[in-house]
Amino acid sequence: MIIDVFKVFVPATVAFFIGIFLTPLLTHYLYKHKMWKKKARTNGLGGGGTPIFNNLHKEKEVGTPRMGGILIWSSTLIVIIIFRLLSVIFSNPLAEKLDFLSRSQTWLPLFTLLAGSMVGLVDDLLVIYGKGKYIAGGLKLSERIIMVLAIGAIGAWWFFVKLGISSILIPFYGEVSLGLLFIPLFMITMLALFSGGVIDGIDGLSGGIFATIFSAYAGIAFFQNQIDLAVFCAVVAGGILAFLWFNIPPARFYMTETGILGLTTTLTVVAFLTKSVVVLPIIALPLFVASGSVIIQITSKKLRNGKKVFLVAPIHHHFEALGWPSYKVTMRFWIISIIFAIIGMIIALAGK
Repeated sequence: MIIDVFKVFVPATVAFFIGIFLTPLLTHYLYKHKMWKKKARTNGLGGGGTPIFNNLHKEKEVGTPRMGGILIWSSTLIVIIIFRLLSVIFSNPLAEKLDFLSRSQTWLPLFTLLAGSMVGLVDDLLVIYGKGKYIAGGLKLSERIIMVLAIGAIGAWWFFVKLGISSILIPFYGEVSLGLLFIPLFMITMLALFSGGVIDGIDGLSGGIFATIFSAYAGIAFFQNQIDLAVFCAVVAGGILAFLWFNIPPARFYMTETGILGLTTTLTVVAFLTKSVVVLPIIALPLFVASGSVIIQITSKKLRNGKKVFLVAPIHHHFEALGWPSYKVTMRFWIISIIFAIIGMIIALAGK
């Protein structure tokens, strides 16, 4: 048990300090080459680009670098490489124990992290240079959805064929075999989490929430004795905390799509690997609330002749529009995230 705890916390700590070390290099490049959006949105889903939104965020939207998510996936990848090399170079039990790259637990989440992040990176570059056909540049929403579903299809196939997994665990009930229905469920879950990426809208908000979510799943994986997966989640959380160190107000950079796409696709894989997908809406509640608020806002405007439910969506901007300082919104969302992550962990572990 002690060595397993050591195995989880050492790589996570290394990921944090690697992220801290890489940030000056990354931010120097981002600011030198002006890697930010050149013009603010004039419209957007739920409320982005509206007068209320522009009053809150227009100046920051066009003056702060994008692609801060590079820090998260690059620090994770570097840590994985470091500990794999240590196990090869120093052929001793400790070095081999610390190597957490394994076929059954970490290959797939690493693939989705890198694949999703690369798609997001392309989108970010298109936004920065004003290319693409989306609102202010970037991949069209339909193109991003197709890419997410493609990654989801690959992940579902790996689960179904390579790992032989086609069931989910319902807490306090037991496993339910889904057969081929497992594949569309996996893909829909990944798409739903991707929609929760709209949480990335206030300095520090998404970083604190994603760090909490991945920490919760690290705990679940650890108590399920999926130690390699627990280490992977903890390393991702360590990279997110390094990002968060520089993203608290005033943010030095934003996570944007190269972070959001990688993290949401990976979170789907982790939820299914731990058979804790049923509690995912609890552990990741802020993501579902944010995307749900956008859906409610759009539906209301279409069905009620333009009438809105929220002053602006996603919901965190609604609270800003009510007069809450952004730091108050962020910290209260952090608290909610922590509370529901703990509740989700308890249900997942007690309901086995």
